[in-house]
Amino acid sequence: MKILLYSGSQKLIERSGVGRAIYHQMEALSRASVEYTIDVKEDWDMVHINTIFPGSFLLALRARISGKCVVYHGHSTDLDFRNSFVGSNLVAPLFKQWLKLCYGMGDVIVAPTPYAAEVIRSYGLGKPVFSISNGINLDFYQRSERARQDFREKYGFQETDKVVLSVGLPIDRKGVLDFIQLATELPQYQFVWFGDLEIPMLPPHIKEALKTDLPNLHFPGYIQKEELRNAYCGSDVFLFLTKEETEGIVLLEALAMGCPVLVRDIPIYESWLEDGQDVNKARTVEEFRGKLIDMLEGETAKSLPRITLAGYQIAAARSMDVVGQQLKRVYESVSQRKLRGSCGWI
Repeated sequence: MKILLYSGSQKLIERSGVGRAIYHQMEALSRASVEYTIDVKEDWDMVHINTIFPGSFLLALRARISGKCVVYHGHSTDLDFRNSFVGSNLVAPLFKQWLKLCYGMGDVIVAPTPYAAEVIRSYGLGKPVFSISNGINLDFYQRSERARQDFREKYGFQETDKVVLSVGLPIDRKGVLDFIQLATELPQYQFVWFGDLEIPMLPPHIKEALKTDLPNLHFPGYIQKEELRNAYCGSDVFLFLTKEETEGIVLLEALAMGCPVLVRDIPIYESWLEDGQDVNKARTVEEFRGKLIDMLEGETAKSLPRITLAGYQIAAARSMDVVGQQLKRVYESVSQRKLRGSCGWI
């Protein structure tokens, strides 16, 4: 059994979570001893599709016509498409129909979390939907004092500075406006947001907000994973303000690095992240402000070692070894469907 891992237009999504997911899959399958290729021109038995571009849909169509099975990865939903780019809310209903068309080409669908799986099941496609994390490479994401020092030296932070970190595309859905407001209201802390700023489709009000000039607010742009690892080490709180998500790879990275996490209290995190046990949660800017101060200065700070240890266990349960075995079982189940003649259209 040889799997084609396909993203299509990888350069367009390289800096996004979806773009990184395929590299996670490559690592996971290698650890599970599953043969794969990323070259569509090679011989392969089954395709695992990660994107929803027209080329991805056409490849799924071609695979099904030829009698090969299709695993479609549901990285996106209509809910996390909203509040993203210019016109996203307007076209979200059409986007949902396109998602249904693409995901409907899969013999099975994989979603990163049970929450995302339930959203996709609500589309009424009648296909099996499996929940498998995007995973985390625990061998790579390990803390070191040298990494902490490198981060603080590069960005000019003193050891006494309290640094609040966030990572992601600087869009409304990710909470960038709340991030800027918190930096404005908490000048005693340094706020750093890493993420690609060269996005033509950013709404004008977001572009204007990113120009906010504060001595404690920093938007350095996109950085490579090695430097991002340093940033996790060098920060005092990872602040994840996302309003809608299918998982959040950067959240797993922060948990794996033992970084204290403050996340927005949204449905996706209800079932697997407990407030005050694995992470801290808040809903409004006022709550985030109070939680940040308490985590950095107050009583909550005393419990952070226990919370970060619990958070690490959450990440460890989603290691590449675990994900590789889970994907392998899905492929094997799909192979059984093929033997029963339920894959493809011939």
